[in-house]
Parts: sequence; C-alpha cells; structure tokens
Amino acid sequence: MTDPARPLSERKQDTLRRLEHDVDAWVATASPDGTPYLMPLSFLWNGETLLLSTAAGNPTARNLAKSPTLQLTLGHTRDVVHITATTETLRAGDLTDAEGDAFAEKAGFDPRPLANYFYFRATPTKIQAWREVNELKDRVLMESNSWLV
Repeated sequence: MTDPARPLSERKQDTLRRLEHDVDAWVATASPDGTPYLMPLSFLWNGETLLLSTAAGNPTARNLAKSPTLQLTLGHTRDVVHITATTETLRAGDLTDAEGDAFAEKAGFDPRPLANYFYFRATPTKIQAWREVNELKDRVLMESNSWLV
C-alpha cells in the first residue's frame, strides 16, 4: 500500500534536508553533439546553490564548459529529488576558505590543491520531488528559480 502523498510544505522540507545531508548526487550533462554523460559527484549545498568539483578533463567538466546546464538527482527511484540547474565554472582561488573547507569536509576530499580540478556552482532553476505515483501530479517545488511552496 502506498503512503498518502506528502503536503508540498513537507516535501520541500524533505528536499532541503536531503540537500543539506546527502553527500553525493548523480549529475547528467550532454556534449555539444548531444551525447549524454552521467557521473556521481559530491556536492555542498549552501541554502541557494550546490558546489560540485571534478577534474577538468572529464566529460562532465568538458560538457559544462560548452553548455552550463545540468540535471542532478538525489535519492532513489522511490524517493527522488530532481534538479535542473545552470552552472558557473570556478577555480579553487574563487572559493572562500570557509567554502573550500566545508566542501572538503562534506565530500571527504579536498580538490583545492589539485591544479586540474574545477568547481561548478550550480543554481537550481527547477526542483521536483516525489516518492510514488500519487506525488507525481504536484512534483514541481521550484520553477524559474522560484520556490512555489
């Protein structure tokens, strides 16, 4: 039996809790010719944006250099948060010490000393969250960078 659909306010709180406490997400990008690429990356949520980091030579970094849009998913198929975001590419020197330290602590590694790593600040433009079919109808929590709840 399926649990009743959560009210939107509860779904938003669950989403914010997941953004705060989850460590990794699946990040999907596409190459200029449309070839998709999916990669797990650690992230840091600051209440408005997600900070990601990966090697400059991997497909995710190359794809974001050409098209700064990504899809990011947290959770599993029966409790998912799906985010569309635009990204800004940063170098380690663009971060504050506090932000770099917080990312390193949460991710369990510090890419700042690695010259070949970029950071990406992802600003959500759309956030959806659902658990079961009964939550699909009202799954959009953010649209056009604005919370609907």
